[in-house]
Amino acid sequence: MKHAADTHDADVLDTAGQDAAGQDAELADVVVAGGGPVGLMLACELALADVSVVVLERLTDVDTTIKAGAINSPSAEAFYRRGMLPRLAEIQQAALGKFSSFMRQRQAAGASQVRQPPKFAGHFAGIMLRGDLLDESDPDFGSAGPAGDVGLVPQAELEHLLAARAAELGVELRRGVRLTGFDADADGVRVDTSDGPLRTGWLVGCDGGRSTVRRLAGFPFPGTAPEITGRQALVELSGSDALGVGWNWTDTGTYAHGPVPGRILTVEFDGPPADRQAPVTAEELQGALRRVSGVPDVTVTKVHSATRFTDNARQVPDYRSGRVLLAGDAAHVHSPFGGQGLNLGIGDAMNLGWKLAATVHGRAPEGLLDTYTAERHPIGAWVLDWSRAQVALMRPESHTQALRGVLAELTDTVTATTFFAKKISGVQQRYDLPGGHPLTGRSAPDLELSDGSRLGAHLRDGQALLLDLADDAGLRKRAAGYDGRVRVLTAGCPQRPYLTGLLVRPDGCTAWAFGSAETDVEVPQEAPGTPGGLDGLEAALRRWFGAPDDAAG
Repeated sequence: MKHAADTHDADVLDTAGQDAAGQDAELADVVVAGGGPVGLMLACELALADVSVVVLERLTDVDTTIKAGAINSPSAEAFYRRGMLPRLAEIQQAALGKFSSFMRQRQAAGASQVRQPPKFAGHFAGIMLRGDLLDESDPDFGSAGPAGDVGLVPQAELEHLLAARAAELGVELRRGVRLTGFDADADGVRVDTSDGPLRTGWLVGCDGGRSTVRRLAGFPFPGTAPEITGRQALVELSGSDALGVGWNWTDTGTYAHGPVPGRILTVEFDGPPADRQAPVTAEELQGALRRVSGVPDVTVTKVHSATRFTDNARQVPDYRSGRVLLAGDAAHVHSPFGGQGLNLGIGDAMNLGWKLAATVHGRAPEGLLDTYTAERHPIGAWVLDWSRAQVALMRPESHTQALRGVLAELTDTVTATTFFAKKISGVQQRYDLPGGHPLTGRSAPDLELSDGSRLGAHLRDGQALLLDLADDAGLRKRAAGYDGRVRVLTAGCPQRPYLTGLLVRPDGCTAWAFGSAETDVEVPQEAPGTPGGLDGLEAALRRWFGAPDDAAG
């Protein structure tokens, strides 16, 4: 079926990959529309699996508009497992330096002292979570390894890093090129662009909340309408000494000041903006900041970066329609509160990448690609509800203010802070996979192995990993026939002596585990036919990676 944004300039391609003039269309295994962090992450995962991919990005350079300022634990683990953690740590250090600079400016304006940057714990509806109240003995916080120390990574810096990695992997990133239409059939997708036609097996829309791919493909997009206008910017201010630091609530809305010099955010409950596309001016930002803060003399003297946002919360019911798929904001939109959007999209890319690559190479078991929606949709739905709850808690009316006070008291406890931090950080995320082991469906723990290496370092090539922790020939025999799909590693793990086996998917998810997940508790070995036994391993291998080579023919 033909889908065109501008049908008058969208040439139709025939199934041989030729346009109407008989010229050959370029070929690619996958075309990704959108070269932001989600599209680039997906492209990197595909290229790592030897899939040819072309990324179309309408912007000519990285978008430096102020957006997300942090990544959560699953995102940090994903980057760590692909060898990018050292660079992210450098980016975080620079971000902490900007925080210190902001606090020095506040001291110069009359603050009593310069405070050290707090341990990042997140916030809920602007209610900051104190890092010193986290119960760091909670086992959910102890499995990320070095990735657990990285969080403050601005989105623009992450995009620069991913663009460089994509180039290293041979991804073709075409900047300044728009998708103008496409024609999808059972054999592939003919994509029309402002730079000429492409023929591809699969099209993935990673083109944001106003996704052209989603609109042209006709994906339903149900959800709730917006009730706020939010503005976020990096500006230069005068008369700002009276502004509060951090998040502040007033009778007219909510505003935030910091944690870097010149960063402001305002939220007003007067409905969505009349024109989302209009440039955000200094006058607009200044008016909103004065109205919400009640500081009449604060003046915006210069705008470096600014954006509007709403709490429009919508999600497609299915992330796939034939050979067209969606990821990131193209599949789900919500307010930015809690910083979940970027992380949700990175999780989509990690989940989809290896599954789509296996499908492209013709080695995916039946139904593998359908598990993308089955696994990611529930997490997206949770984020939408989490976002809606935060907006409700920010409303500037008396009943909501009273409720916010109650929640602020709750989050001043170890139990509540730990609960909210675990939710925000994503350490509790779990896919509903077969098998009763407590690790199954969760992000694989970054085990420290007897040879001094860590589990995460063995996932850089993007292959699945079967970790044999008990030198079990029977376990290794079950993995025979999966060369090139599942790598087998035999090693010890002194910290978890009773954990004997672990099957880790390319996205870092534990597909099967055997033995005790505790550090000092031995449990009886399960019978061979139970979900956690060796028959369970064989079932997991076939479910995720198909039949072994010796049975394929």
